[in-house]
Amino acid sequence: MGLKAAIVFISLIWSTALWAQSWVQIEAQPSEAEARARADAYAARIDGINVFRMRSGWYAIAIGPFDQAQAVNTLRQYRSIRAIPSDSFIEDEGRFRGLVYAANALPTLSEPTQPAPELVAGEETQAEARASERALTRDERASIQVALKWEGVYNSTIDASFGPGTRRAMAAWQEVNGFEPTGILTTLQRRQLIDGYQQVLAALDMSPVNDPNAGIDIALPKGLVQFDRYEAPFAHFNPATDDDVRVLLISQRGDGDTLTALYDVLQSLEVIPLEGRRNLGRNEFTINGANSKSSAYAYARLAGDTVKGFILVWPADDEKRFNLALSTMRESFTTNEGVLPDTAGGGAQDIDLLAGLEIRKPSISRSGFFADGQGLVLTTSAAVSQCARITLDGDSEADVLASDRELGLALLKPRAELAPISTAYLASAQPRLSSDMAVAGYSFGGVLGAPSVTFGTLADVKGLNGDGRLLRLEVQSEEGDRGGPVFDGFGAVQGLLLDSAEGSRKLPGDVAFAANAGALTAFLNTNGVSPLVAEDGLAVEPEDLEAIAADITVLVSCWN
Repeated sequence: MGLKAAIVFISLIWSTALWAQSWVQIEAQPSEAEARARADAYAARIDGINVFRMRSGWYAIAIGPFDQAQAVNTLRQYRSIRAIPSDSFIEDEGRFRGLVYAANALPTLSEPTQPAPELVAGEETQAEARASERALTRDERASIQVALKWEGVYNSTIDASFGPGTRRAMAAWQEVNGFEPTGILTTLQRRQLIDGYQQVLAALDMSPVNDPNAGIDIALPKGLVQFDRYEAPFAHFNPATDDDVRVLLISQRGDGDTLTALYDVLQSLEVIPLEGRRNLGRNEFTINGANSKSSAYAYARLAGDTVKGFILVWPADDEKRFNLALSTMRESFTTNEGVLPDTAGGGAQDIDLLAGLEIRKPSISRSGFFADGQGLVLTTSAAVSQCARITLDGDSEADVLASDRELGLALLKPRAELAPISTAYLASAQPRLSSDMAVAGYSFGGVLGAPSVTFGTLADVKGLNGDGRLLRLEVQSEEGDRGGPVFDGFGAVQGLLLDSAEGSRKLPGDVAFAANAGALTAFLNTNGVSPLVAEDGLAVEPEDLEAIAADITVLVSCWN
């Protein structure tokens, strides 16, 4: 194809594919100034030259966007007429962090009006590529395998031997980057592969850190984090760039029980996503977490009479750099003398913080109570209708066994069998108007560690619209109380406090509604549960009622 035909062909591609997501990356430079200078040089003969900041911290000179097929065709055409270097390649825009410079307008290739920038000569033939490959040292061959592994196309041993597995990886890398997949890298392709890996290494700056206070030696991505403070049991390395990477070194006195407790505590922190593999061993543990915002890895082990480890937190959608940094940190992690004292740091105290880290909080916290001896729990349907995870008393996971959304009831079944201290006894007789009532619940979302009991009065044995399944109460209750048991003066459960029974109607603050004992019994019977029924008895003192409430009331948490 002649030069003019190539110009027409490429111009048509540009005019019809401005919406696509692939770019032809021409080269990369370590600074914005250098990248702008090179972009201006290319812009003398190619329109549409752009400069993007990359995740690695370097700056890419690129043209685009295209869909994948158009990007491949454009790359080949520009190479064939020596308009761009032979080691140019196709890049996904997800690797770019933002446009910093646009050298000129819509890209159409024109005849050179001045000498072209310093462009690289054409590709080697396959025979030349094999010959240049034979001249590589063992270390150079191993570095190619390391770079292929970093690119995610090679998963075998770094043995400096170019066997079938390495050849397949080379072909896969060539295909992804718009080269003919021969399985033999040319000199220019090897340079592009290694340079890309080295650019990332340079941006990460994986450097050894010796912390005598924590008694830990480890390589950290010092290009992305910097030491901030000690706050036992952590040494905090906070983000140094907008990549939002964070590292915490773990160092504290302790034994196997300390290790287990730390394993549990770390999973309550906001920085470690709930989703991911967990493994607790006798002498060490690992925690992997990932969600749409971040990835995290935590490791700790017993080292004499101490527990030491580290946590790496990384932004999502950057798995290659995360894995590269993590593998280097794991390989370099060693423990020495020295341990952080429990008093290290001593920053501002906050019940929602642990050593300066935010504790994960549930989306909704409500109450419930044990409905039978197997640990089934009654609560409100609104509390558990849209939860990724439900817990009882903070740690026992549960599932919704049944619900009645019209009345607002839900029955929860714990995943592991529970043995409650006591079970609710449902009242069999209708309560008397104006009699004393008490609501038990986790008024403040479990902050107090035990249910509160609030006393009030029965105002009516039906709802405002005459619903005979409801009780109307005069009591000052909190959102966390909803789902909790409503007791009569004899310690029997007369109802379950509901989230709302009157729609969007604005009611006085001391008005609350509960599903009565008859409605609860019918709901349980429908779902195969026979509740205990209270017998006639003597009135109970407030302190005795508090003890009954503590035994049957459950903190219900909805996590998302």
